[in-house]
Amino acid sequence: MSNIKSAFESGKAFIPFITCGDPDLDTTAKIVRAMEKNGADLIELGIPFSDPTAEGPVIQEANIRALSAGTTTDKVFDMVRQLRSGSDAVKVPMVFMTYANVVFSYGAEKFISTCANIGIDGLILPDIPYEEKGEFVDITRRYGLDLVSLIAPTSEGRITKIASEAEGFIYVVSSLGVTGVRSRITTDIGSVCSAIKASSSVPCAIGFGISTPEQARDMAQYADGVIVGSAIVKLIAANGRDSAPVVGEYVKKMKVAIS
Repeated sequence: MSNIKSAFESGKAFIPFITCGDPDLDTTAKIVRAMEKNGADLIELGIPFSDPTAEGPVIQEANIRALSAGTTTDKVFDMVRQLRSGSDAVKVPMVFMTYANVVFSYGAEKFISTCANIGIDGLILPDIPYEEKGEFVDITRRYGLDLVSLIAPTSEGRITKIASEAEGFIYVVSSLGVTGVRSRITTDIGSVCSAIKASSSVPCAIGFGISTPEQARDMAQYADGVIVGSAIVKLIAANGRDSAPVVGEYVKKMKVAIS
Protein backbone atom coordinates (compact mmCIF):
# COMPACT_ATOMS: atom_id res chain seq x y z
CA MET A 1 0.00 0.00 0.00
CA SER A 2 1.29 3.45 -0.90
CA ASN A 3 1.80 6.06 1.80
CA ILE A 4 -0.95 8.13 0.20
CA LYS A 5 -3.56 5.39 0.54
CA SER A 6 -2.68 5.10 4.22
CA ALA A 7 -4.03 8.64 4.73
CA PHE A 8 -7.53 7.33 4.07
CA GLU A 9 -7.40 4.36 6.46
CA SER A 10 -8.82 6.10 9.53
CA GLY A 11 -11.97 7.70 8.15
CA LYS A 12 -12.49 10.71 5.92
CA ALA A 13 -9.22 12.44 4.99
CA PHE A 14 -8.72 16.19 5.20
CA ILE A 15 -6.20 17.42 2.61
CA PRO A 16 -5.04 21.05 2.84
CA PHE A 17 -3.15 22.80 0.03
CA ILE A 18 -0.63 25.63 0.42
CA THR A 19 1.72 27.41 -1.96
CA CYS A 20 5.33 26.91 -0.86
CA GLY A 21 7.19 30.14 -0.18
CA ASP A 22 4.14 32.30 0.49
CA PRO A 23 5.11 34.48 2.27
CA ASP A 24 8.42 32.64 2.78
CA LEU A 25 9.63 29.07 3.19
CA ASP A 26 10.20 29.32 6.95
CA THR A 27 6.54 30.20 7.36
CA THR A 28 5.52 27.41 4.98
CA ALA A 29 7.39 24.89 7.15
CA LYS A 30 5.66 26.18 10.30
CA ILE A 31 2.26 25.93 8.57
CA VAL A 32 2.94 22.33 7.49
CA ARG A 33 3.72 21.36 11.08
CA ALA A 34 0.63 23.17 12.37
CA MET A 35 -1.56 21.41 9.80
CA GLU A 36 -0.19 17.98 10.73
CA LYS A 37 -0.66 18.70 14.45
CA ASN A 38 -4.29 19.74 13.88
CA GLY A 39 -5.46 16.74 11.90
CA ALA A 40 -4.35 17.03 8.27
CA ASP A 41 -4.16 13.51 6.84
CA LEU A 42 -2.24 14.37 3.67
CA ILE A 43 -0.68 17.71 2.67
CA GLU A 44 -0.59 19.12 -0.84
CA LEU A 45 2.38 21.43 -1.46
CA GLY A 46 2.25 23.76 -4.44
CA ILE A 47 5.56 24.52 -6.14
CA PRO A 48 5.15 28.08 -7.42
CA PHE A 49 5.02 28.66 -11.18
CA SER A 50 4.69 31.85 -13.21
CA ASP A 51 1.67 30.62 -15.22
CA PRO A 52 -0.51 28.40 -12.99
CA THR A 53 -3.34 27.84 -15.46
CA ALA A 54 -5.62 25.78 -13.17
CA GLU A 55 -5.58 28.38 -10.42
CA GLY A 56 -7.93 31.25 -9.66
CA PRO A 57 -6.73 34.69 -8.53
CA VAL A 58 -6.16 33.74 -4.88
CA ILE A 59 -3.58 31.04 -5.64
CA GLN A 60 -2.18 32.94 -8.64
CA GLU A 61 -1.35 35.81 -6.30
CA ALA A 62 0.23 33.37 -3.85
CA ASN A 63 2.45 32.08 -6.66
CA ILE A 64 3.52 35.64 -7.46
CA ARG A 65 4.33 36.36 -3.80
CA ALA A 66 6.32 33.14 -3.47
CA LEU A 67 8.33 33.75 -6.63
CA SER A 68 8.95 37.37 -5.63
CA ALA A 69 10.31 36.09 -2.30
CA GLY A 70 12.91 34.08 -4.22
CA THR A 71 11.31 30.64 -3.91
CA THR A 72 12.85 28.07 -6.25
CA THR A 73 12.24 24.36 -6.77
CA ASP A 74 15.56 23.52 -5.11
CA LYS A 75 14.69 25.63 -2.06
CA VAL A 76 11.32 23.85 -1.80
CA PHE A 77 13.16 20.50 -1.97
CA ASP A 78 15.45 21.65 0.86
CA MET A 79 12.46 22.66 2.99
CA VAL A 80 10.79 19.25 2.55
CA ARG A 81 14.07 17.48 3.29
CA GLN A 82 14.26 19.34 6.62
CA LEU A 83 10.58 18.64 7.42
CA ARG A 84 11.16 14.92 6.92
CA SER A 85 14.25 14.75 9.14
CA GLY A 86 14.97 14.84 12.85
CA SER A 87 13.03 13.73 15.91
CA ASP A 88 10.10 16.02 15.02
CA ALA A 89 9.88 14.87 11.40
CA VAL A 90 6.57 15.36 9.60
CA LYS A 91 5.01 11.91 9.16
CA VAL A 92 1.84 12.50 7.12
CA PRO A 93 2.01 11.85 3.36
CA MET A 94 2.90 14.89 1.24
CA VAL A 95 2.43 15.44 -2.48
CA PHE A 96 3.61 18.16 -4.81
CA MET A 97 1.15 20.01 -7.01
CA THR A 98 2.85 21.81 -9.87
CA TYR A 99 2.93 22.14 -13.65
CA ALA A 100 4.61 20.17 -16.40
CA ASN A 101 6.96 23.04 -17.29
CA VAL A 102 8.40 23.00 -13.77
CA VAL A 103 9.16 19.29 -14.08
CA PHE A 104 10.46 19.48 -17.66
CA SER A 105 12.72 22.47 -16.99
CA TYR A 106 14.24 20.72 -13.96
CA GLY A 107 14.54 17.42 -15.84
CA ALA A 108 11.74 14.92 -15.28
CA GLU A 109 13.87 12.07 -13.96
CA LYS A 110 15.95 14.36 -11.76
CA PHE A 111 12.81 16.05 -10.39
CA ILE A 112 10.96 12.80 -9.63
CA SER A 113 13.98 10.98 -8.19
CA THR A 114 14.62 13.97 -5.89
CA CYS A 115 10.97 13.87 -4.77
CA ALA A 116 11.44 10.22 -3.79
CA ASN A 117 14.70 10.94 -1.98
CA ILE A 118 13.29 13.76 0.16
CA GLY A 119 10.10 11.94 1.17
CA ILE A 120 7.44 13.18 -1.25
CA ASP A 121 4.78 10.54 -1.86
CA GLY A 122 3.06 11.71 -5.02
CA LEU A 123 2.72 14.25 -7.78
CA ILE A 124 -0.27 16.20 -9.16
CA LEU A 125 0.15 17.81 -12.59
CA PRO A 126 -3.18 19.47 -13.44
CA ASP A 127 -2.12 20.55 -16.93
CA ILE A 128 -1.29 17.02 -18.12
CA PRO A 129 -4.27 15.30 -19.78
CA TYR A 130 -4.87 11.67 -18.88
CA GLU A 131 -3.88 10.64 -22.42
CA GLU A 132 -0.43 12.21 -21.99
CA LYS A 133 0.45 10.91 -18.53
CA GLY A 134 2.62 8.14 -20.00
CA GLU A 135 5.66 10.37 -20.28
CA PHE A 136 5.62 10.76 -16.46
CA VAL A 137 4.05 7.62 -15.04
CA ASP A 138 6.90 5.28 -16.00
CA ILE A 139 9.32 7.48 -14.05
CA THR A 140 7.06 7.99 -11.03
CA ARG A 141 6.49 4.24 -10.75
CA ARG A 142 10.21 3.58 -11.00
CA TYR A 143 10.80 5.81 -7.98
CA GLY A 144 7.74 4.74 -5.98
CA LEU A 145 5.66 7.91 -6.33
CA ASP A 146 1.95 7.99 -7.13
CA LEU A 147 0.93 10.13 -10.10
CA VAL A 148 -2.46 11.40 -8.96
CA SER A 149 -5.23 11.43 -11.59
CA LEU A 150 -7.83 14.18 -11.84
CA ILE A 151 -11.46 13.56 -12.80
CA ALA A 152 -13.64 16.56 -13.66
CA PRO A 153 -17.37 16.91 -14.40
CA THR A 154 -16.40 16.96 -18.09
CA SER A 155 -14.62 13.57 -17.86
CA GLU A 156 -17.93 11.71 -18.35
CA GLY A 157 -17.23 8.65 -20.53
CA ARG A 158 -13.57 8.60 -19.48
CA ILE A 159 -14.27 8.21 -15.75
CA THR A 160 -14.08 4.41 -15.77
CA LYS A 161 -10.78 4.31 -17.66
CA ILE A 162 -9.11 7.04 -15.59
CA ALA A 163 -10.30 5.54 -12.30
CA SER A 164 -9.29 1.99 -13.18
CA GLU A 165 -5.67 3.09 -13.73
CA ALA A 166 -5.46 5.58 -10.83
CA GLU A 167 -2.81 5.53 -8.11
CA GLY A 168 -2.67 6.95 -4.59
CA PHE A 169 -5.93 8.84 -4.65
CA ILE A 170 -8.22 10.33 -7.29
CA TYR A 171 -8.62 14.12 -7.27
CA VAL A 172 -12.27 14.84 -8.08
CA VAL A 173 -12.71 18.38 -9.43
CA SER A 174 -16.01 19.63 -8.02
CA SER A 175 -16.67 22.44 -10.47
CA LEU A 176 -15.76 23.69 -13.92
CA GLY A 177 -13.20 26.50 -14.14
CA VAL A 178 -10.23 27.35 -11.95
CA THR A 179 -9.63 26.93 -8.23
CA GLY A 180 -11.29 29.33 -5.83
CA VAL A 181 -13.82 29.66 -3.05
CA ARG A 182 -17.42 29.10 -4.20
CA SER A 183 -20.62 29.94 -2.34
CA ARG A 184 -22.32 26.81 -3.73
CA ILE A 185 -21.19 23.65 -5.50
CA THR A 186 -23.90 22.70 -7.98
CA THR A 187 -22.24 19.79 -9.79
CA ASP A 188 -23.86 16.35 -9.34
CA ILE A 189 -20.74 15.21 -7.57
CA GLY A 190 -22.46 12.19 -6.07
CA SER A 191 -22.91 10.51 -9.45
CA VAL A 192 -19.29 11.24 -10.40
CA CYS A 193 -18.03 9.64 -7.17
CA SER A 194 -20.37 6.67 -7.62
CA ALA A 195 -18.96 6.05 -11.10
CA ILE A 196 -15.42 6.24 -9.71
CA LYS A 197 -16.14 3.80 -6.87
CA ALA A 198 -17.71 1.36 -9.31
CA SER A 199 -14.43 1.26 -11.25
CA SER A 200 -11.70 1.56 -8.64
CA SER A 201 -10.81 0.83 -5.02
CA VAL A 202 -8.45 3.84 -5.00
CA PRO A 203 -9.77 6.53 -2.60
CA CYS A 204 -11.20 9.72 -4.08
CA ALA A 205 -11.11 13.23 -2.63
CA ILE A 206 -13.08 16.27 -3.77
CA GLY A 207 -11.45 19.66 -4.32
CA PHE A 208 -12.08 23.07 -5.95
CA GLY A 209 -14.39 25.52 -4.22
CA ILE A 210 -14.69 24.02 -0.72
CA SER A 211 -14.15 26.54 2.07
CA THR A 212 -16.66 26.07 4.92
CA PRO A 213 -17.20 23.21 7.38
CA GLU A 214 -20.72 22.79 5.97
CA GLN A 215 -19.43 22.38 2.40
CA ALA A 216 -16.74 19.97 3.60
CA ARG A 217 -19.29 17.87 5.49
CA ASP A 218 -21.58 17.81 2.45
CA MET A 219 -18.80 16.72 0.07
CA ALA A 220 -17.46 14.10 2.50
CA GLN A 221 -20.68 12.11 2.26
CA TYR A 222 -19.78 11.27 -1.37
CA ALA A 223 -15.99 10.89 -1.23
CA ASP A 224 -13.19 9.54 0.94
CA GLY A 225 -11.65 12.94 1.51
CA VAL A 226 -11.92 16.69 1.02
CA ILE A 227 -9.30 19.07 -0.39
CA VAL A 228 -9.16 22.77 0.52
CA GLY A 229 -6.74 25.26 -1.00
CA SER A 230 -7.93 28.79 -1.75
CA ALA A 231 -9.59 29.31 1.65
CA ILE A 232 -6.29 28.43 3.38
CA VAL A 233 -4.22 30.54 0.99
CA LYS A 234 -6.53 33.50 1.76
CA LEU A 235 -5.81 33.05 5.47
CA ILE A 236 -2.07 33.09 4.73
CA ALA A 237 -2.43 36.23 2.60
CA ALA A 238 -4.22 37.94 5.49
CA ASN A 239 -1.92 36.77 8.29
CA GLY A 240 1.50 36.53 6.64
CA ARG A 241 4.25 35.21 8.89
CA ASP A 242 1.74 34.76 11.74
CA SER A 243 -0.35 32.29 9.70
CA ALA A 244 0.63 28.96 11.27
CA PRO A 245 -1.68 29.03 14.34
CA VAL A 246 -4.56 30.50 12.30
CA VAL A 247 -4.27 27.81 9.62
CA GLY A 248 -3.91 25.15 12.30
CA GLU A 249 -7.23 26.18 13.88
CA TYR A 250 -8.93 26.18 10.48
CA VAL A 251 -7.62 22.67 9.71
CA LYS A 252 -8.86 21.42 13.09
CA LYS A 253 -12.34 22.85 12.42
CA MET A 254 -12.53 21.31 8.94
CA LYS A 255 -11.29 17.91 10.13
CA VAL A 256 -13.94 17.84 12.86
CA ALA A 257 -16.59 18.71 10.28
CA ILE A 258 -15.85 15.67 8.11
CA SER A 259 -15.13 13.19 10.90
